[in-house]
Amino acid sequence: MASEDVQDNDEILLHLYMHDYFIKNNMHETAASLRQEAGVPNNSVQIDHPQGILKEWWSSCSDIILKEFSEAETSAQMSKQMMQTEEHQNTDDMLQQQQDSVGNTSTPVRNLSPGHSGESDNKAAFFGEGNCLNCSTEEVLCCDFSSDGKLLAIAGREAKVMFWNTEDHNKFVTDESHSLPISDVRFKPNSTIVATSSYDKTVQIWDSAEAGKSPLKLQGHGDHVLSLDFHPRRTNLLCSSDRNNEIRFWDINQGSWTHIFKGATKQVRFEPRNGKLLATSSGNVVKVFDVQTYKLYAVFKEHDKEVQSICWDPDGTRFISISEDSARLWSVSERKSLHELSSTGNNFQCCTFHPWNWKIWIIGGYRSFEVWNPYERNKTLTIDAHKELVSSLATSIDPEMVASTSYDKSVKLWASP
Repeated sequence: MASEDVQDNDEILLHLYMHDYFIKNNMHETAASLRQEAGVPNNSVQIDHPQGILKEWWSSCSDIILKEFSEAETSAQMSKQMMQTEEHQNTDDMLQQQQDSVGNTSTPVRNLSPGHSGESDNKAAFFGEGNCLNCSTEEVLCCDFSSDGKLLAIAGREAKVMFWNTEDHNKFVTDESHSLPISDVRFKPNSTIVATSSYDKTVQIWDSAEAGKSPLKLQGHGDHVLSLDFHPRRTNLLCSSDRNNEIRFWDINQGSWTHIFKGATKQVRFEPRNGKLLATSSGNVVKVFDVQTYKLYAVFKEHDKEVQSICWDPDGTRFISISEDSARLWSVSERKSLHELSSTGNNFQCCTFHPWNWKIWIIGGYRSFEVWNPYERNKTLTIDAHKELVSSLATSIDPEMVASTSYDKSVKLWASP
């Protein structure tokens, strides 16, 4: 039995290292296959320096393993291309196929790609409308998935938190509420706990497993609290920002703040891998802070208008920022803008990463999404989504889906057609 346990532990460690390697080298489809086949968790630890037997094993066997996975990916891609050739003779036929697969509830996807059709990439980016929930008598402003994707927290001007079960589509609402609209909502990682920020100058902590229970109220901000986020590792650590450019770190176990500094109004988001960095927005400036020292790590000033939303990629190496007139993709390590996309009048409002292709971004605007691949000549697809401005977007990696909220008082789930 002891030898079997050692073998199991070695196999688990091997899978963790392989997954980390694939993520770092942008082999996301391979990483997803490994997670499914070997049971590697989405939030697996990041391995910086392999040692001992594992290092020797990897040095000697990496070429063989990567070749096998590469051949599997190549085979899968060839199969997709063959299917696409059979099903779609040209770009217009492919786009019509997308419309038909979504049904009458969704409008066509229009290919805005400059110069070429790019059928295989476009098909990989497609997702269709699933369930729609008219959940409120007021505008819906924000949403967030639980780590397992089973619950979607929804909030807005009604000042209560609604939870939508993505499996059976039942919904329930908290008994109590903020006194003014909720500006942001975030799930604590791997938990039923949810935090909300509000124009009533408070942060409140709710438990979706006990919706009737009174929330924990965190008070101290002197102005409207516009955003908040949980640390991905130190899950008792919560960050919030207010209209006065004040950032507060909270220990939710103690129910009190631990540090205050300046640097954010509109939004705060921790880097998702290990939480060493915090991206913030204030006016047309995006700042990145070191979470341990609170010191400024990087400043990005290329936006002309106020930044509305920011979102990291799951690797934590890049993030996107959205203003009304443009979207920008940033490299944190290089401290520079990599790509820019003009809104061309679409009034960009929010953003998230694509659930199964992390090189692609989804941007919410007036009534529609822009599905943006900055690595393919700034290729975009436009998907008509809501009747009014799209107010927020959220992504679930497993199961793969996207949620959107709107000023039209509805929430929609989107997945692969």
